[in-house]
Amino acid sequence: MTDSPFVRIRRDLHQIPEPGFAEYKTQRYLLDYLERLPQERLQIKTWRTGILVRVNGLHPKRTIAWRADMDGLPIREETTYPFRSTHEGYMHACGHDMHMAIGLGILTHFVHHPVDDDLLFVFQPAEEGPGGAKPMMESEAFAEWRPDCIFALHIAPEYPVGHIATKPGILFANTSELMIELTGKGGHAAFPHKANDMVVAASHLVTQLQSIVARNIDPLDAAVVTVGKIEGGTKQNIIAETARLEGTIRTLSLESMARVKSRIEALVKGVEAGFECTATIDYGCGYCQVYNHEALTERFMEWVGTQRPDITPIRCSEAMTGEDFGFFLSEIPGFLFWLGVNTPYGLHHAKIEPDERAIDIAISLVTDYLTWLSGQEEWPI
Repeated sequence: MTDSPFVRIRRDLHQIPEPGFAEYKTQRYLLDYLERLPQERLQIKTWRTGILVRVNGLHPKRTIAWRADMDGLPIREETTYPFRSTHEGYMHACGHDMHMAIGLGILTHFVHHPVDDDLLFVFQPAEEGPGGAKPMMESEAFAEWRPDCIFALHIAPEYPVGHIATKPGILFANTSELMIELTGKGGHAAFPHKANDMVVAASHLVTQLQSIVARNIDPLDAAVVTVGKIEGGTKQNIIAETARLEGTIRTLSLESMARVKSRIEALVKGVEAGFECTATIDYGCGYCQVYNHEALTERFMEWVGTQRPDITPIRCSEAMTGEDFGFFLSEIPGFLFWLGVNTPYGLHHAKIEPDERAIDIAISLVTDYLTWLSGQEEWPI
């Protein structure tokens, strides 16, 4: 397996993880590879640190798109790899190095074996934040080559190699960041009546926020409100003038997202009144739900089950993970599926080591599927 060119590419990319919209070395690496391919059917555009590549079809009637994300995470790597990250404090801990290698493998196949339809390969920056899918989709470069359908995959540590998993309808949640700043009046710990303690205010607010899901969301729906970080104060005998809460909101419906935010705002107003302080709320970066086109997804699962006996398709449940691929799917029919990579460590873990055998399996699966799809006179969309 180490002789596979796309495993080697994955290892090269693994060593140069970069933050969103700063994937300069990554973009250069991909462009260098693309420029070595036969150019007769290729058209290449750059958009910020991303790349759009069109492989012209033999008799194009439609455009089929495949998306691969590019950015790394601010995580100090703890793997046993001899090809560990050379960028201190950054790591490809979410599989984007594999996603790009798979994307290049699929693209390379169709450069040498074109199908009737045009194919668009979207190498998208900033999936981990602040979100590259939405602005890329709104760009003139993307609009010129706007596809009729779009597909993607994401590695899944919990599934064995040779297994994929997906479902029609919602697969990943709506997500939003949450940052709340509280400002009161600091003072000496011996004179609490002369100050407004924001550590106490923040503590009350954290507790109140936990009531939203339990008491304001339909129990047949699903939502998460998590405060993952809290900061306040400077010293043990000084009453804190400010406090900051940072967290995340995740819901399986847009209605629940709106309801959660409405309740957060009401609770924050109550804290302002009750603790005589001021507060600001910042929802930061938010991602649209990943909603798989139902007919296309069903057809794909049926195709895998009948045409690829070496692959085990699994009908999975939705997850509260977020993925900005949902912005593409909000306007363009398509789907995302999980690719089994069989590792005990989860996504975003410093020790994650996905099984590289999944790379060539995914390339083979997707090239077969897109070849079949291009040959269909009608699509269920």
